[in-house]
Amino acid sequence: MALTLPPDAMAQLFAAAPANDLPSVPNYNVCPTTQVPVVTSDATATRKLSAMRWGFIPKWYKRPSGGPLLINARAETIAEKPAFRDAARTRRAIIIATGFYEWTKDAEGGRDPWYIYRSDAAPLAFAAVWQDWTDPEGGRMQTCAVVTTGANESMQAIHHRMPVILNQQDWPLWLGEADKGAARLMIAAPDDLLSWHRVSRAVNSNRASGPELIIPLAQDAKEI
Repeated sequence: MALTLPPDAMAQLFAAAPANDLPSVPNYNVCPTTQVPVVTSDATATRKLSAMRWGFIPKWYKRPSGGPLLINARAETIAEKPAFRDAARTRRAIIIATGFYEWTKDAEGGRDPWYIYRSDAAPLAFAAVWQDWTDPEGGRMQTCAVVTTGANESMQAIHHRMPVILNQQDWPLWLGEADKGAARLMIAAPDDLLSWHRVSRAVNSNRASGPELIIPLAQDAKEI
């Protein structure tokens, strides 16, 4: 993922009270297990913008690496999977991003990254679930995963899955502030919502950073 939106702008956009530990921005290479900005809402519909570990840790893990790294939750099975089913009902959230990456393979098997973003340049609001995890020594950590679904027709050229992207009018429903029925939001975005372009393989390293990571590699946006 990439994130360039300042914390105060995120807080204003989502009408959420910001915490003091939000991750630094801009960050053009947000990797799994690092902190990401997450919007949650409580029983009084009061929203909070806080930092969570990208990598959902089920309550039965004895340590963060006690099982598979769960950065995504499949919409098709989220209500049945033991790791996610409670969170899907009561702990839904929104992860904020400016863009994200997917990869295709070339003829030699090399991984070519593509930077994907909203065509209207608005921030992305990913449907997410979260878990307050406690280790055996009593330490606590808030963790999250992006909800994904099957890719729309245009995105299938790059990847068969995509994040569930929420429209602003649907944020209250997903966050549990409105009536029931959030499951209907777990669908692919319209074909024209996103644009993309190929970028340098430098982003394949988790040590890479800087705005050069999202610069188009060639004049081939939305083309492979």
